[in-house]
Amino acid sequence: MSRRKSPSKSDPFAEREAEKYAKPIPSREFIMEYLANAGNTMTLNMIANVFKLTSEEDLEALRRRLRAMERDGQVIRNRRKGYGLAKKMDLVRGRVIAHPDGFGFLVTDDDSSDLFLSEKQMHSLLHGDRALVNIVGIDHRGRREGALVEVLERNTVEVVGRFFRKKGIGMVEANNRRIHQKILIIPDESKQAKEGQIVVVRLVEQPTKHDPPMGQIIEIMGEEAAPGMEIDIAVRSHGLPSTLSEEVLAETAKLPDEVLESAIKGRLDLRHLPFVTIDGEDARDFDDAVYCEPRGKGWLLYVAIADVSAYVKPNTALDLEAKNRGNSVYFPSRVIPMLPEKLSNGLCSLNPQVNRLCIVCELNIDFYGRTRRTQFFEGVIYSAARLTYTEVAQVIEGKTKNFKSPSLLPHIKHLHQLYQVLRKRRNKRGAIDFDTTETQILFDEQRKIHKIIPLHRNEAHKLIEEMMLAANVATASWLGEHDMPVLYRNHEGPVAEKLAELRTFLAEFGLRLGGKDKPTAMHYAKLIEKASQRPDKRLIQTVLLRSMQMAVYSPKNKGHFGLSFDEYAHFTSPIRRYPDLMVHRAIRHCLAGKPADKFPYSDNEMHLLAENCSMTERRADEATRDAITWLKCEYMQDKVGEVYNGLVTGVTSFGIFIELDGIFVEGLVHVTALRNDYYHFDPIRHRLFGEYSGTIYRLADQVRVRVIRVDLEERKIDFELA
Repeated sequence: MSRRKSPSKSDPFAEREAEKYAKPIPSREFIMEYLANAGNTMTLNMIANVFKLTSEEDLEALRRRLRAMERDGQVIRNRRKGYGLAKKMDLVRGRVIAHPDGFGFLVTDDDSSDLFLSEKQMHSLLHGDRALVNIVGIDHRGRREGALVEVLERNTVEVVGRFFRKKGIGMVEANNRRIHQKILIIPDESKQAKEGQIVVVRLVEQPTKHDPPMGQIIEIMGEEAAPGMEIDIAVRSHGLPSTLSEEVLAETAKLPDEVLESAIKGRLDLRHLPFVTIDGEDARDFDDAVYCEPRGKGWLLYVAIADVSAYVKPNTALDLEAKNRGNSVYFPSRVIPMLPEKLSNGLCSLNPQVNRLCIVCELNIDFYGRTRRTQFFEGVIYSAARLTYTEVAQVIEGKTKNFKSPSLLPHIKHLHQLYQVLRKRRNKRGAIDFDTTETQILFDEQRKIHKIIPLHRNEAHKLIEEMMLAANVATASWLGEHDMPVLYRNHEGPVAEKLAELRTFLAEFGLRLGGKDKPTAMHYAKLIEKASQRPDKRLIQTVLLRSMQMAVYSPKNKGHFGLSFDEYAHFTSPIRRYPDLMVHRAIRHCLAGKPADKFPYSDNEMHLLAENCSMTERRADEATRDAITWLKCEYMQDKVGEVYNGLVTGVTSFGIFIELDGIFVEGLVHVTALRNDYYHFDPIRHRLFGEYSGTIYRLADQVRVRVIRVDLEERKIDFELA
């Protein structure tokens, strides 16, 4: 017979609570330990009696704590007002990711596999809500299926969409396709909106099991045609925080304009070293600077990162705003920064010829590219120059005649020599290198697209990338050695279902992926190299890429599959990513000589922060994708009837997606436009095949298409085969 573990006699987190609150009550962990050992649910008064909380003030504090624990899905209160642990009730908490077709998934906080939510379960939910779900079984595709128990936190307050009337009732269809419910407009709350106008709706009632969401129109944005409006719509549609509160502005105003001498005291002074920043021509914030010199048979590398943590303190208005934003968002012609410009472009930007506070990662690297020793310092640097990728790439190629800073040439040479060593080790390690193309949109004076051009990564891009990777890996390892809580950047290998489909697909081409049930990045890299001379290499690379999982943040280390690292964390961009700021706080905690268990973030808080940072990253990606798609549709409006060469980038049961060569615009050839045959979808082989003709349209095929329709409202472009 198993014996229940006895609860601790004293709160192990009492010291942490005392630091946070003037009159502390038992920590969440201590309350959960008692509930776990109680064997049954406990009411508020029962819990108060256990911990001898008798005053009204203490009872109110306990009530608030239990309410917060309910919101976070740690406990649940039953109809008899008894509190119990959600885990003991087999309940799972997480964030809802809605699909435009009506169903959804719960991305769990405990890093277990996602739960499928049927259309029926999604009636009460909106994309981004946090929920508590009961596991009810396995669906026909082998996925865990959940049933909604409770909505923990609503994510959607305002919705942007198109207004219309149906049988005299005002409705709004959300611009964000993941919000699949139509929003009913309360009578007399339409602000005289006209049919087809883009409006902003404030939700008055959230959806329930039987009723759709209801709202009131608070703003009429217009007809969706004004220059720049596509970004405003994307920002509002995805709920991107884009304005600063009075509290944030007040805290920002108190910051100095330049680094104070008093702030430099006690820091490692590295101002004598010629650090440089290397970024794109249009970059405005510089959060990393590098310096390298030969050391014995190896190298000494300094990676200096802007010390945002020196200015943004935990639980301040600045910190809460940064956490809410999660990351900076980069649209084609506009940036929504995570931090106010006074920090992102000023105090925390490593501009040349000024003092800047940094967290410095010192790496001793041997001639094999192995990091032998890592140290961190709170430092101060004085950047020697702001260099661009183009300038440095020319220097690497030997074109030094017009280089503006000749005294830096030896230092760039050292950086490049170290890069070659690191690159060689990267190849030996088996990191995956996919040959993908990024693009840049160029605008005319009317803010319309002039043209879309490919961005080519040169040697300078790769050089800086390798330096940052070395620092990120060293950071994860160093913090792990100090037993510190870390927001790891995890990228897991392919799931079993995707792996089986991939192997079936590769077998058709006489190819084999090594590694049996658990391939590594090395196996992927070898296969990409083997296929590099084949005419169908793009097809094979695309299918390999799509077999992999998304990278996410988590306090549990699961390694980075794509980069082939056992542990990986983001350290190098605290100006634009909140996880990096959290990593900096952990480093400073260690440098101050404080023990890991005194880090002021509980395990639950770390899980919630990781989930929030993963969510804000997805949110930013979807918002920028929406804005770019709208811009591309607008660009194609006057090109109906024109013929282009293109590449098949997606195959579905309803048609094939084509990306046009040279202009990087994607559209659909609907299956009904594939005439003279019945076409069937083969998802494993990524193809459509004709029943009678035997014609096959496959991923990465080259085709010639004609533009037949551009729907700006739906953000869709239709092609037919030419």
